[in-house]
Amino acid sequence: MGSTTGSTTSNVFSPLVFTGVSTFSSDFQTILTHAQQVGQIPIQQLQNQQAQVLAEKQALIALEPYVSTVAGDLTNLGAIATAQALSASSSNTAAVSVTNTGATSPASYSITNITSLATAASETSLQGYADSTTAPVSSTGTLNLIVGSNQYTINLSSQNNNLNGLVSAINGLNAGVTASVLTTGSGSTPDYLSISATSTGATTLKLMDDPTGANTNLISSTNQGTNANFTFDGIPVTRSTNTVNDLAPGITFTLNQTTSSTPVTLSLATDPTQLSNALSSFVSDYNNLLGQVEQQVGSSAGPLSGNIIVTTLESAMQQLSSYQGAGSIKSLSDLGITFSSTGQMSFNQNTFSTLSPSQISGAFQFLGSASSGLAAMANNFTTLSDPVSGMIINQENGYDQTNTDLGNQIQTLTTRLTQTQNALQQQLAAADTTIASMQTQQQQLTASIQSLDYVLFGQQQQQAGLSGFNGPINASVGG
Repeated sequence: MGSTTGSTTSNVFSPLVFTGVSTFSSDFQTILTHAQQVGQIPIQQLQNQQAQVLAEKQALIALEPYVSTVAGDLTNLGAIATAQALSASSSNTAAVSVTNTGATSPASYSITNITSLATAASETSLQGYADSTTAPVSSTGTLNLIVGSNQYTINLSSQNNNLNGLVSAINGLNAGVTASVLTTGSGSTPDYLSISATSTGATTLKLMDDPTGANTNLISSTNQGTNANFTFDGIPVTRSTNTVNDLAPGITFTLNQTTSSTPVTLSLATDPTQLSNALSSFVSDYNNLLGQVEQQVGSSAGPLSGNIIVTTLESAMQQLSSYQGAGSIKSLSDLGITFSSTGQMSFNQNTFSTLSPSQISGAFQFLGSASSGLAAMANNFTTLSDPVSGMIINQENGYDQTNTDLGNQIQTLTTRLTQTQNALQQQLAAADTTIASMQTQQQQLTASIQSLDYVLFGQQQQQAGLSGFNGPINASVGG
């Protein structure tokens, strides 16, 4: 009669058909149909409740991304304000590239004399081998791999004493190097061992055969890696990598090529376009959220009409739009953000562009951080949209439980109605059979009476008198 899914229950009751043989079978059909319709009323009411629950949950699912986006915009504005919209730049990106990784104040740095870049050690075997599967590589099967200050012992069995076996053994050490077979394709010994460090920097890379005996280095020593050497703000610096993040707070720079004494200047300065772009995105996302909220209020409100999520969200948006600061920037309108009569935001880039450096600084104070200023209002929205503990996900979970409870009730009533209908069908079928039998007996009795009437009083004998027997029968009836 019905089926329950994870989100909603759909009960489709096919009309019950009563097939009887008595003249009252149509009446029995009416009784059965009425009983089915009456029994379906509470089930349909529960189904309607379940459909409403599903509609509300789907509306919340649709609303949540818009709430989350506005919360993210406010958080981003706070991060920009905290970092004062600092942007990192290099006077020579071909030589040195730089990124801002958390700087909080303007600064300038100079890099000169990049005499070397960091490279990784890479060596090949001093001799070639006839093949990589049978030609032995070790005189004893025991070797020591030296990487920097670390030493790793390798023991090769007679079956694995070849290039392939050695490569597999080295790669299984997790020693910070990668080994491979280098095939030249020429000569009687075309196969060589190649070992490369996985990180840059000057190091020691050796492969010693028979370490307790001949202790012979099997690989070259021509490329043991190099360090990066340069001067930072007049101080000589050596690093094992070309990407450096520990010399100045909040910046990471990468050395790309060597230079002479010509300095490369790394600068951290406020970039107002970061703030204007973030404000423009915030305005667009706020308007999108407002459009979603408007669908759930008023005379044509959607399924979330009167829902606490919507009323809480309306309150948060009202607080946001009317926020007042204490510095030189006191409201969103001072940043070029205005409101229409319908509550829609708009951002005037021209107004923002006329802000002086001191006003930009005031804008940072107005926006604040995660714990102060306009940006702190992100908490009002994450309280709703947090995917773990937010009001929206909690209400969605509540809808799921309600849906399950309603589904169980529907299933119980459906089973009960089915049993009642089956019992009623059986009772009506039994009654129909009894009535049909009685009607058959009545027909037989009626036929017998009619036959007797015909014989004693009527038509058949009169018809027979027309054939010459009417006189004596009439006389008999008359007597």
